[in-house]
Amino acid sequence: MNIEEFRDYCLQKPGVSESLPFDDTTLVFKVAGKMFALTDTQDDFSVNLKCDPGKSVELREKYPSVVPGYHMNKKHWITVMMDGTVPVESLRKWIDDSYDLVVSKLSQRDKALLSGL
Repeated sequence: MNIEEFRDYCLQKPGVSESLPFDDTTLVFKVAGKMFALTDTQDDFSVNLKCDPGKSVELREKYPSVVPGYHMNKKHWITVMMDGTVPVESLRKWIDDSYDLVVSKLSQRDKALLSGL
């Protein structure tokens, strides 16, 4: 998966927006104003994803390219070095999981708005 495929996959989800809130190179994907994924557009391609704490430990043990979230809460975020060692299907699943984790914490009103999209 390259950065364009990553971006397209994130943006096809309901209610997702992209922005550069931190600087000119950190691309952030949000659902209902809450971050679920981000990447730097200039450095080596890696992505930060929200992750269940137990699952993040499992992924870090299984994949050397998965590390605690860079510049993020290490318990709830992972950084995936996009070096081709993780199958694309797994990456898509982790993006889905990140999105779903954020959506699960939204208010009932925001969830209803998303379901109407």
